Amino acid sequence: MSETSPAPTPRRARVRAPELIGKGGWLNTGDKQYTLADLRGRIVVLDFWTFCCINCLHVLDELRELEERHRDTVVIIGVHSPKFVHEAEHQAVVDAVERYGVEHPVLDDPELATWKQYAVRAWPTLVVIDPEGYVVAQHAGEGHAHAIARLVEELEAEHEAKGTLRRGDGPYVPPEPEPTALRFPGKALLLPSGNFLVSDTTRHQLVELAEDAETVVRRIGSGTRGFADGPAAEASFSEPQGLALLDDGSVVVADTVNHALRRLDPTTGEVTTLAGTGRQWWQGSPTSGPAREIDLSSPWDVAVFGGRVWIAMAGVHQLWAYDPQSRTVAVAAGTTNEGLVDGPAAEAWFAQPSGLAATADRLWLADSETSALRWVDPEGHVHTAVGTGLFDFGHRDGAAEQALFQHPLGVTVLPDGSVAVSDTYNHALRRYDPATGEVTTLATDLREPSDAVLVGDDIVVVESARHRLTRLRLPEEAVRVESVAHRTQRAATEVAPGRLRLDVIFQAPAGQKLDTRYGPSTRLLVSSTPPELLLKGEGADTDLTRELDLNPAVSEGVLHISAMAASCDDDPANEYPACHVHQQDWGVPVRVTGGGANRLPLVLAGMVQDA
Repeated sequence: MSETSPAPTPRRARVRAPELIGKGGWLNTGDKQYTLADLRGRIVVLDFWTFCCINCLHVLDELRELEERHRDTVVIIGVHSPKFVHEAEHQAVVDAVERYGVEHPVLDDPELATWKQYAVRAWPTLVVIDPEGYVVAQHAGEGHAHAIARLVEELEAEHEAKGTLRRGDGPYVPPEPEPTALRFPGKALLLPSGNFLVSDTTRHQLVELAEDAETVVRRIGSGTRGFADGPAAEASFSEPQGLALLDDGSVVVADTVNHALRRLDPTTGEVTTLAGTGRQWWQGSPTSGPAREIDLSSPWDVAVFGGRVWIAMAGVHQLWAYDPQSRTVAVAAGTTNEGLVDGPAAEAWFAQPSGLAATADRLWLADSETSALRWVDPEGHVHTAVGTGLFDFGHRDGAAEQALFQHPLGVTVLPDGSVAVSDTYNHALRRYDPATGEVTTLATDLREPSDAVLVGDDIVVVESARHRLTRLRLPEEAVRVESVAHRTQRAATEVAPGRLRLDVIFQAPAGQKLDTRYGPSTRLLVSSTPPELLLKGEGADTDLTRELDLNPAVSEGVLHISAMAASCDDDPANEYPACHVHQQDWGVPVRVTGGGANRLPLVLAGMVQDA
């Protein structure tokens, strides 16, 4: 598009945008309900998200700058589309919008009505609608903010010239702040003094509470989102979570949205940075080296195991480790692929690990997106105690092979060697006994418990959505609950047996091209659950199109598809072009049937065209 052209002509495909509908109604609008017609004249970016999804939380952070820079022309609307049953509860969505600092309108769509209208297949997905109400772009996954920013500038110029752009204040109305001592606390730690240190996540602080778990002793951090070292009143965090005590009495903090590990000296209140650069890790970035020089990705919890600080690296579905002696970090387990695969550390798959607890011979972890309890042995092998995969969850006690959790975020070692699981979306505290292989329920009627700490014969639970710590006596007998099992609400895609053409659609953003300076710039990895579903087509390759062969003897399953593409600025005069990585993992439930489709298009960036 020429900058001197007085009336730019759109060259992009346009599809009329379906209406926005959601049974839960609108949030962050002062109770006003909106239609697309109300937004005509504005550039609308729909963000299809769900609050369990770490990639969705990354996109919320990516969009903040766009939101600020184009506040008078762009309206971002979060379309909340639940995966877990708990996420369909309206109050849970209200909580999540405050918890993650969402400063734009949100449509609560518990029945996935708008998701289906827009044919969305993955969390997160971004859809751009022009001021005349047409869809002009769709992007799945992370890393697209730069492309959308460029498209927004094009649309602003185009519709300013046509007279179809309407500038002004957006529909966002902030909610009234609540006067609670804690606000969506994430994790807690028992200090040697008997006091508690709590990550006050939404307020970007650490809070020390007295032994009663209520009285505030002091706050650490300015309370403003930021990344600054210094004394307690000046240091800043961004949604801190996990806490671990080191031998020297200092505390390691998983500073989640800063993608960093911080160190607190409890005596002085001084905060310093141990690991991370403040930038998010992307495929191709270094995976080991001096801790302050290596990018991390949403560290959610930390625990000391085998002399190292293990990190639940939720953002890339891995475990990393920080060595306090050498001050280095490195990947400890996981491939970055999302799923549930046991075995040697380098081959294991995780799905948003979010809670850690160590004994002498086991590192326990809550693997939240697979609703699983897993553990790592001293040799580095990964095992699963409870959980089957990405799509099965519920509240069911009994033998571990058939027991179910729902998106647990915390795990705590109990005195008898069993573990308590903060079963977050079931609002329960559960127990797994390795000696018997049984799962029981210790307590219910908690509100999004995210962690727990042992204090004598009591267990103190972080009730995140009640903004408090709750002290419980460890019961001698487990609570009995009615068993419930769920599968994800997403409708399965009907596909024909035999040959299925998989097309991952990627169109480089305007002014960019695929980065082929060092070889292929795209990667596609395919697998399935059960493995027998795929007769041909699994594995990794560089082509974004692949012929799959589906087994007619397997009636349903899930295709796991991971795609990555790198693009760079297309300017021969620029010796150091800016480059960007676009990536997304899909779990596509499929039903194999005679009348099903023989092509599966998935949008990484661009618009679906007919085959």
